[in-house]
Amino acid sequence: MHKGPVMPNIIAYIALLLWPLIVVAMFRKMAPERALIWSILGGYMLLPPLAQFSVPLVPPLDKTTIPNLSAALVCIVMLKMRISVLPEGLVGKVLMLALLLGPVVTVLTNTDPIRFGVQHLGTITFYDPSRLIQDRAPGLRIYDSLSNVGTQFFFMIPFFLGRHVLAKDTALKEILIALVVAGLIYSVPMLFEVATSPQLNTMVYGFFQHDFTQAIRGGGYRPFVFMPHGLWVAFFTVMCLTAALTLFRESLSEVRGKLFLASCYLAVMLVLCKSLGPMVIGAALAPMVLLLSARMQMRIAALFAAIAIFYPLIRGSGLLPTEDLTALIESFNPDRAASLAYRFDNEDLLLARAAERPWFGWGYWGRNQIHDPLTGEITSVTDGAWIIFIGENGWVGYLARFGLLALPVFSAWLMVERLPKAEASRWLGPLSLILGANMVDMLPNATLIPFTWLLAGAILGHVELTRRATAHAKVVSRIHAQSGVYSAPQQASPPPPQRRTIL
Repeated sequence: MHKGPVMPNIIAYIALLLWPLIVVAMFRKMAPERALIWSILGGYMLLPPLAQFSVPLVPPLDKTTIPNLSAALVCIVMLKMRISVLPEGLVGKVLMLALLLGPVVTVLTNTDPIRFGVQHLGTITFYDPSRLIQDRAPGLRIYDSLSNVGTQFFFMIPFFLGRHVLAKDTALKEILIALVVAGLIYSVPMLFEVATSPQLNTMVYGFFQHDFTQAIRGGGYRPFVFMPHGLWVAFFTVMCLTAALTLFRESLSEVRGKLFLASCYLAVMLVLCKSLGPMVIGAALAPMVLLLSARMQMRIAALFAAIAIFYPLIRGSGLLPTEDLTALIESFNPDRAASLAYRFDNEDLLLARAAERPWFGWGYWGRNQIHDPLTGEITSVTDGAWIIFIGENGWVGYLARFGLLALPVFSAWLMVERLPKAEASRWLGPLSLILGANMVDMLPNATLIPFTWLLAGAILGHVELTRRATAHAKVVSRIHAQSGVYSAPQQASPPPPQRRTIL
């Protein structure tokens, strides 16, 4: 959590204002697929965290919403695309409606303020305002429901665009290429911060985005650059490393050497991030993308998604052996064990708090947190995305979000199991592994970013496109069989060459 006031300088606001122009320029110079990827990924990499413009009746305009809105407006206004919000299947439609409309019910069930500083002794009530940090957590208003629905919609824009723009096999490969290039570019400021300490956000945008003690690890520093935390940088590096290994496996011999060197370099960068969780995930994904078949990759990705979906149920029911896990970690690293025990204790408290309003949660303004009843000070720490979603939006909000993330993985897995091997995209397995691993990483961390939704939308869009093509082929085959006419498959004409850019 950031400590102290955020005071971005003028450069931070100029960067936010310029990004829509950069997005327009990218869409004019690049193919739509590449431009969309870099509009979302580039904004996440370069724009200032925490800085934002506050506009009435509109969600905060920041490094998340500005790239999302810019890309959407260009696709709709300039490219005349028709973007659908609801997925094709019934399950996807239900999950999307629950995600977008659930905040309305959350507001309606949380109009009561939560007061602090009140003590009860029998029938006598004492109120001591002298110790208060805050006197209440405010009740939610109808305005909050409109704002939160807008926030959910803005945050989901990459999912909508990914389904429409990145559904083709070539677009899936473009995502992997972009990740490799992004990782190599970002390694330069990462190395600078490993050597000197995380200073770039302060030097460029005028403030540090987190608690600086979080940057100190193992007698050195882990990089933050322009992301919210070093853990975000570490998992971003995991994505880039997995993409490099995938391209190394599937590419022609003349570029395999370069991709091998890029993979080794990104593996070193992951170690320099000094974050144990992402390093474990990266070490697990590497042999999977190098050695396993597409079917096995999809099965493991589906397992990752299932773990993320069911973890809160296992955690809340007490089936997870938290004490045994803490003891196991303590035998290797006592400091990490203490951190894990502290995390488990907080999760227990927050789960008990969430159980008071289980379906639609407590809403916002810190109402889902544990407070000191006398001072109003927040005494809990929320790290994992799952506990944040359950506390704020209840089980409905949690299942809607994680369900929409898991839906592409499960859909792709079922499709790959049914299709002949030759018809399944070779990029689908590695991308699904990245998405599934991101879901697992969201259990200890809140690493749900716009690029995650873009990736989920691309995978689901590819599954929907493949299903439509398969259904169309069956209809055509049936018509030809009934008419007795044989139509030889036509060779698709090669796509026109695209103008390459540095990205």
